[in-house]
Amino acid sequence: MAKWGIVGSGFITRAMLDAIALNEGSTAQCIFGRSAETRDALQAEYGIAHATDSYQELLQDPEVEAVYIGLPNHLHKDYSLEALAAGKAVLCEKSLTVTMSDAAALVAGADNARTFFAEGLMYLSHPMHHKLLDLLRSGRFGQLRHVQGFYAADIWQVVNPAGGGTLYNLGCYPASLLHLVVQAMCGEDAFANRQLQASGNAGPDGNLRDTAVTVRFDNGVLATLQSTDGYGMAHEFTIATDLGTLRFDSTPWLPAPQGNSFTWTPYEGTPERFVADSGYDAFFHQLQMVEAAMAAGETQAKRPSPRLRDSAEIMQFLTDWQAAATT
Repeated sequence: MAKWGIVGSGFITRAMLDAIALNEGSTAQCIFGRSAETRDALQAEYGIAHATDSYQELLQDPEVEAVYIGLPNHLHKDYSLEALAAGKAVLCEKSLTVTMSDAAALVAGADNARTFFAEGLMYLSHPMHHKLLDLLRSGRFGQLRHVQGFYAADIWQVVNPAGGGTLYNLGCYPASLLHLVVQAMCGEDAFANRQLQASGNAGPDGNLRDTAVTVRFDNGVLATLQSTDGYGMAHEFTIATDLGTLRFDSTPWLPAPQGNSFTWTPYEGTPERFVADSGYDAFFHQLQMVEAAMAAGETQAKRPSPRLRDSAEIMQFLTDWQAAATT
C-alpha cells in the first residue's frame, strides 16, 4: 500500500484523489494546501487521515511514502526537490517546470536521489499509448515522414499567468507525443537533432496564447504542431509514414475509460482501427505505474511514461519553441 502526501487542492488534485479512491494499491495519508476551506473539504470527501497548512509537516510524516505535487508549474522545482531530499517518491504534475534552468536543476536532483520521480504526463500511462508504442516499434507502419498535432482549449480565463502560457499548459501534450513517436520510430537520439521555426500571439498576460512550430529533424522527418488556450476544444494528431497515416480518433491526451482508438489507413489497402479501453482513465493507470515502480525499487518510469531524460528533452523543446515564437 503506497501512502500518499497530496500537495495542492486545485482541480487536478481531485483527479488524483479519484484515482487513489479507485486503486487498492494506494491511500491518501495527508493533504497540504494553503486554503483551509478547500483542503478540509477534500479531506472530508476523500477520507484523508491528516490535513495541514505546513509542507514540512507533510514531509516529516513517517507514514507518507510518496508525494504528489499538484501545484502550479512554476512551483514544481522547489517542492519536488524538498520532497526528494526528504526521501519521498515524487509524482510531479506537468509541465516539469516553466524554465530550462529550473528543469535542469530538478532533473539533476531527481537523478541524484535514491527514490522514484516522474513527471505527470498521465496520458502516456494509458493502455492506448502502450499499444501505440508497441506498434510503432514493430516497424509495421514503415518509415516516419511527418507528424501533425493540434490542441486547443478555451481556458485562458483560468490559467495562472506564472505558468508560462499555452506551451506549458497544453503544448506539452502534443510535444511529448511527438517526442515519443520520433524516439520510437527513429531512435533514442533522433529528437534532439533538429531545427525549428515558430510564431505566436501573446495574450493580455504577455504569455503565448496561440502558437505554431515547424520542425525538421536531421533525419529528414518533418513535424508541425499548434497549441492554443485562447479558443475552442479540439484536438488532432496524425502520424504519416511512407506506407500510410495513423490518426487518433479520440483525444490522445485525455484517454477515457471507454472510446479510445486510432486508425491506420494505408495508401493501398483497408483501414484498420485499434481500440484500447480499460474501464479506467489515465490518472488511474498513472497511479498504477508509480505503484509498480515503487514496489520494484525503481527510480524512474518506463516508456511510454517519461523517464528523466525524456522530461528534460521535452522541456528543451518547449523552451526552444517559446524562444522562436517570441523573437
